[in-house]
Amino acid sequence: MQAFRTLPVLALVAALGLGVAANAALAAPQMSSSSDHASSTGQAVSDGWITTKVKSELATTKGVKSMDVTVRTTDGVVTLTGVLATKTDVRKAIAAAKSIKGVKDVDASGLKAKD
Repeated sequence: MQAFRTLPVLALVAALGLGVAANAALAAPQMSSSSDHASSTGQAVSDGWITTKVKSELATTKGVKSMDVTVRTTDGVVTLTGVLATKTDVRKAIAAAKSIKGVKDVDASGLKAKD
């Protein structure tokens, strides 16, 4: 039964992540050379991909309610904000974010525990 709940969440996270990546690519400022533009767009897509992967990992991490965590990525640095039930859940969320390839650092100063 848990799989029936997790699958739609993962699909939503993937769709949102692709939307973020597409928006970032479209919103990238016009660069003077094509190589500059490619690297700027590539970083935006990478950040969007990292955000999607972190949200997916949180959705499958036992004890962590991924919908209670906001994930933002800038230049490979993941920022987690929200409120989770316990300090253990906060540690699990941080570990999940750090486990994703491409994550340079995790800022969890905005991620709190209720207890």
